[in-house]
Amino acid sequence: MITPAIEHFIKLADESHEVAKKLIETGHPRFSAAQTYYTIFYLAQAMLLTKELTFSSHSAVVAAYGKEFAKTGLLDLKFHRYIIQAQKLRQTGHYGDEGEEVTEEQALESFQWAMEFIEAVKAYLGKT
Repeated sequence: MITPAIEHFIKLADESHEVAKKLIETGHPRFSAAQTYYTIFYLAQAMLLTKELTFSSHSAVVAAYGKEFAKTGLLDLKFHRYIIQAQKLRQTGHYGDEGEEVTEEQALESFQWAMEFIEAVKAYLGKT
């Protein structure tokens, strides 16, 4: 059953993904990658809510998603890897040292990860 809270996170993910696309298109790969992380993060939160699980920290969400969905095979293991890699790009995008950049290629790749995850989550929820 899709609760209002799950719907809320799906809506946030869709909006976040739209913003990430605009950031790529306007030449802001570091901020696009950071926004893409939030797309993926919101989706992970939505998935955890299907099991009535909520967490207050990003690391707890990432770990719980891995435990509940990747290790159990409910969704492809690659999505857990995407969350972890997107989180690293977000760190670089927001806090990277001088000379440490997120490339347009990396931003586009993470944007594609988010698209794949959106499709998988919506299919899992029966929203395709």
